This record gives sequence, structure tokens and C-alpha cells, in this order.
Amino acid sequence: MQSNKMHFNKNLTIENKQINPSSSTFIIAEAGVNHCGDMHLAKELIDLAAKAGADAVKFQSFKTESLILAGVEKAPYQQKSTAAKESQFEMLKKLEISKIQNLELKNYAESKGIIFLTTPFDEDSLLETDELNLPAYKIASTDTTNLPFLQKIAQRGKPIFLSTGMSYFDEVCLALEVIYEYNKDVVLLQCTANYPIEDNEANLRVINTYKENFDILLGYSDHTRGIGAAPFAIPMGAKVVEKHFTLDKSLTGPDHGASLSPQELIDFVKLVRQVDQFMGSMVKQPNAAEIKTRASLQKCLVAKHDIPIGEVFTDKNVIAKRTGGRGISPIHYKKIFGKTSNAVYKKDDLIMVE
Repeated sequence: MQSNKMHFNKNLTIENKQINPSSSTFIIAEAGVNHCGDMHLAKELIDLAAKAGADAVKFQSFKTESLILAGVEKAPYQQKSTAAKESQFEMLKKLEISKIQNLELKNYAESKGIIFLTTPFDEDSLLETDELNLPAYKIASTDTTNLPFLQKIAQRGKPIFLSTGMSYFDEVCLALEVIYEYNKDVVLLQCTANYPIEDNEANLRVINTYKENFDILLGYSDHTRGIGAAPFAIPMGAKVVEKHFTLDKSLTGPDHGASLSPQELIDFVKLVRQVDQFMGSMVKQPNAAEIKTRASLQKCLVAKHDIPIGEVFTDKNVIAKRTGGRGISPIHYKKIFGKTSNAVYKKDDLIMVE
């Protein structure tokens, strides 16, 4: 693999939002299929994402016939949350969103001041997504290994959010190599593809693996319960976080039970923004609030006892005390010790040497 030779762009623009190493975290509120096929619910989800302060709200676009063979069983987590006798095909068919509906939702999201995204799951839906002229593409974990599909999306030349659930490291390398030939605007998302996952399945350390092997912006698609793991991914370098949310966890559908409630989404965004504040600057220097504190609390050199003219300054006759910021910092002690006093110093006088 040539992972160490790929250098992706680290300053992306998604409409009016910047994603780079010093930007605030880009939050994707994942509505997914939690609209239940109801446009009114879909718009309520957009309202909630905008109210919570997410940067983007994301849905899912698929043509069931293009996505799955009839009769395929549901994934284990889907079997727990939907009708047992229903096939995956039958379940998904009820959750399709048409191109016209997507356009309506996009316009509605824009009216609410939030970025609209959708994940295309098949080539027919990709073509329809193209016509929406969205600012970025999200690729679901189901297509990390679908290299021909990744190539087609990469050729569109727009930023890509690439989820990597269910994938081996070598498969992630191959996916990035295919994309890299055509597109350098990628955010790589660690993900564990179950709904929900246990805490010990989040595997946030994979973010470190990605950081060590790829020169690329990183993120985390979070399927843990509640507010979960995503805020902890930010100090590890995640610049994008994604989280499912719903209007009501008791609604019928595959993802509601593993999604954030309305209040949880609000709390989630609030916490992510707080973590951004905690992260602060990468430059180590006193901030504005510390300058007066520094003068009050840091120490300067003073006479430990009376010092006559001609006595050599050493740690026997010079000590550091708080002086209110006046005098010479003990960080410069090597410039003082060994010199000869040219004045008389009383105890606690500031040591002043030219």
C-alpha cells in the first residue's frame, strides 16, 4: 500500500463552512431514514437539526431495486427494530426519497440556514444527487469496498466524507488510493457499523492509526448510545462528527432506537461546541487572562539576605519570590549567578544587574 505517499487537502470548504485543523468541529446531524417516508417528519428533522446548531443535516438516497436483491435478510440490528417477517427490500422500499422530495428538503434546509446532504447508495441515486448540486458527497460504510462506485464519486470533484465501518485497514487503503487519483478533498471517518454499538466497539484508537498512516482530515461517525463517543474523538483529531437523531425513539424503523432524542441532539451539539472551546489554540503562550495573573504569581530574583558590594551572586544569597512582576525572572538565573554585586542589597531587594 502507498498510504504514506498520499497527501490529501486539509482545508476544505463546504458551502460557508471551513474544515481544517484549526476550525471548529463540523457536525453532521444524521436524519438517515428516520423520516419514516413522511415528508412532514423529514422537515421536522431539519427543523430540529437547525435548532440544535448542527452544521449539516443528512438523509439517505437509494432506489431499492438498484441497491438490494429481493429476499435478502435484514441486518441483525434491523431485525431487532423492525417487523420480523419483513425483508430488507420491503423495509427499504418504504423509506425511499425521490429526487423531487430531496430537492424540496434541500430548499427547506437552506431556508433554515443548515447545509443539506444526502448519501447516495446506488448509481441511479448518485445521478439524482448530482442534479441537487450539493456541496459534498457522503459515502456510507456499505460502499467502502465498492471501488468502481468510489471512483465515480471521486470524479465529481467535490469534497467527500468517507465512512469506514465494517472495513479492514487494507480495504481503507485501497478506497483512498482509488479516490486519490481523482480527488484530494476527503475526510476519513472512523465508524463501527452497528446500531447501536457497545462502548468497547467504538475503537477511537483507529483515529490514531489513520493519523499515523494518512495525511488527511479525520472524523468519526458515531453509533454509540446517547451522546456517546464523538466528543472524545475531537481531542484525538476528529474535525467532523456524525450522529443519528430522531424525533421519537419509539417510532417504527431500523435506526430510531439507536438515535439521539431531540433533547439529546441539542445536548450533543452543545457539548461538541464546548469541547471545541476546550481545545483552544495549539500555540503555547499565556492568554490574555493570564497576563496579570502571571505578573502576580510568577517569581523574580531577590536578595535572600543582605548582600554587600563585591559579593558573588549564587543560590546561597539570591532566591525567587513573588514580586508583582517586578525584577528579573529566575528563568535567567544563569545570567545573574557568578556575577559580582556592584551595590548593597537589603533582604528582599530586587536583584538588578545590567
